[in-house]
Amino acid sequence: MTALPDRGRSISAGLSIETATLGAAWLAIAREIIASGSPSRYDGLPILELSRVTISVDRPDSRDPVILELAEPERLAWMHANFVDHSRVEALGNARSYASRLYDYAASGRDQIAWVIDRLRDDPSSRSATITTFEPLSDTSYIPCVSLLDFWIRDGTVELVAYAHSIDFGAKGYGNLVEMAYLQERVAGALGLPVGCLVFFVKSAHVYDTERQYMDAVFAAG
Repeated sequence: MTALPDRGRSISAGLSIETATLGAAWLAIAREIIASGSPSRYDGLPILELSRVTISVDRPDSRDPVILELAEPERLAWMHANFVDHSRVEALGNARSYASRLYDYAASGRDQIAWVIDRLRDDPSSRSATITTFEPLSDTSYIPCVSLLDFWIRDGTVELVAYAHSIDFGAKGYGNLVEMAYLQERVAGALGLPVGCLVFFVKSAHVYDTERQYMDAVFAAG
């Protein structure tokens, strides 16, 4: 086998954060972004950014007390509505909500969460209870941040592995974490199993400059 030529470019492994809770994960990644993130821009706005981040949470809980205490209730409510309301999301250019993508994929009537539950119930050893929120035939200007949700039963618990192209850990990231835990709890409850680890791969973990003052207040309170 012929080795590929060395192009003189190393690829870093990225940052890995392991915590017990969602709140601890949010604060840890946000602090790391602000402490060592690289200046960049997203949607025309300045950000600090870390690339290829892995977040592992041992005990995810959609009612995480730290997030409930420190997050902005309006933002949590907005994100929850995105995951439970099938209405189009005006703030995202009237894109289809996560709820419509999960429970009515591509407006076909396909309930992906029900499919995951059935697949794992029929075959607890399945490694392919994998669903997507990306609808490539209609998604053009808006691409959902969290695009892959991969559930499996490991050590008697329901674990979730998710992928996102980018997450704003100033204004929305805690909401994404909460809603993924909510989905994980729903699947685990239907299967009669406890919730296991949540693993979140994020290509671009960032904080907008406009959120720096808010995050400074969060860190002071936390």
